[in-house]
Amino acid sequence: MSIAAPDEITTLQWMAGFAAAGRVPVTSTSFPGFALMIESVNMAYMMELPMVIVQAQRLGPSTGTATSGAMGDLFLLHGIISGGYPLLTLCPSSLEDSWELSGLAVRAAVALRTPVVLLTSKEIVMTHQDLDLNSLPAIEPVRRTVYESSARFESYRPGHDLVPDFLPVGHSRHQVRLTASTHDSRGIIQGVSKAGLDNTLRLPQKLSQNIGSFLRYELDEEEGAEDLIVAYDVAAMAAREAVAQLRRQKSRVSLLVMKTMFPIPEVYYDVIARHLRAFIVEENHQGQLAQILFGSAERPGLIRINAVGRMINPEEIVENVRSHA
Repeated sequence: MSIAAPDEITTLQWMAGFAAAGRVPVTSTSFPGFALMIESVNMAYMMELPMVIVQAQRLGPSTGTATSGAMGDLFLLHGIISGGYPLLTLCPSSLEDSWELSGLAVRAAVALRTPVVLLTSKEIVMTHQDLDLNSLPAIEPVRRTVYESSARFESYRPGHDLVPDFLPVGHSRHQVRLTASTHDSRGIIQGVSKAGLDNTLRLPQKLSQNIGSFLRYELDEEEGAEDLIVAYDVAAMAAREAVAQLRRQKSRVSLLVMKTMFPIPEVYYDVIARHLRAFIVEENHQGQLAQILFGSAERPGLIRINAVGRMINPEEIVENVRSHA
């Protein structure tokens, strides 16, 4: 079913209602629309309402250039939830990823009762490519399970995985309370009580505890390599070609393509630590991923490869790696 809302604020409010009623809503936008959704994303995060937002990055700020791609929204997503809590974010780097991660995003939203962002960019969503449909893995339908006990239902009582059971609003046998204010396991507003704060702190904990089930990345690690190229989104295509070129030139180099972006999995730091130099490739001016991973200060062995208003080509990456060898 597809419904056209009059604006992005309405879109997210409708999606919250659909999620509360037991549906799994999905929408797509780019920064100007996403900016209007931010408060509603926070509301859905606090109310633990599953939904998926496809965020296609383009050149900013503001409306920027709608026909020019970019990878400039990482800072936005890293800090979108008030209080600094992580928002589960997946990022495809190929047409095949777009298929698989779309299904994964829906499964994650339902399993964790949380909004999920599928972060992509103009080139990924608008570039035409040949694809063998038979090579794609099957995507099974996702259905929401519901609370079935006759015991009193508490909307936010966590299970062993820190995720509460679900019942749709208007249930005939149980009272269902949903609120975006600080609340306890019953959905009763608590302010800064221990029960209220414990419930709030559970929200990031349920993501970090279960991130392994939704962890996706590509690691092509060459034995003895001192150089690691780190990429995501469309820049990963250039990074893969750069690695192939460097290896043809007898250079030892590894490749890490990040697909689960937030919360940041510890395995990424483990991979980077095994190499002397990390080249982080991203199409934005600030080197946003590099700053999120390591801060804004210079760090030995960290090399940023950036561009604005254009795609990064493989030759740029090759030249940077060879110049630091």
